Amino acid sequence: MTSSSKTVNGVPIKAIVEPFDDDPDGVQRIAHRKVPAPELTIVEPDPTWPEHFQTFRSRILAAFDEPLRSKHEDSNHSQPGDKVTVLAINHVGSTSVPDLPAKAAIDIDLVLSSNVLASEAYYIPRLEAAGFQFLLREPGWHEHRFLVGWEPMSCNLHVWGPQCPEVERHRIFRDWLLDHADDRELYARTKRECAEVSRQRGEQVMEYNFRKQECVREILGRAFRSLGYLDE
Repeated sequence: MTSSSKTVNGVPIKAIVEPFDDDPDGVQRIAHRKVPAPELTIVEPDPTWPEHFQTFRSRILAAFDEPLRSKHEDSNHSQPGDKVTVLAINHVGSTSVPDLPAKAAIDIDLVLSSNVLASEAYYIPRLEAAGFQFLLREPGWHEHRFLVGWEPMSCNLHVWGPQCPEVERHRIFRDWLLDHADDRELYARTKRECAEVSRQRGEQVMEYNFRKQECVREILGRAFRSLGYLDE
């Protein structure tokens, strides 16, 4: 049971606590990586990861501050009413948690005032100019857009719209791990085990993510109950 109809940052708690099941058929591939993804290996924490996040953050902010004209932007999309603004840039995932082993890739949640198809002509060229490659579109998952960067290290850029449940889930998961060493250790152990199995079987990151999904949901469940979002 969830906590009535309350909201967190404008997002219904019910939407936050309900897990999303991956739908491979709902993924629209835009391109294949220009630069290979990093090896599916869990490495020890690197104190430079927060610095690299700040580098990517600065590039994103600069991209939206600068005017841009390209073949993607026609006169209709240059009108003030179509402007897309940055609402938040969050460092999430394992590299955002000190002392937590991780894949060597920075995960970023970029929250925009609009990330839907009609807005792509505004924000995608700017992100591409900032060094990100547009790979995937997932309309059924809160209009998720996925881009990657690779300098100074690999970066997974997740683009969301306002009041997105997944953004809240990522924040809650990160903050819980920051404060709970036992679940940090559990997650680190699970990640290493899942990565090893996936490497042995020649799997990709999608299969690896699926393998550790039960552990993620278990930890989130504890976080939700502690916050009063779920009944004990």
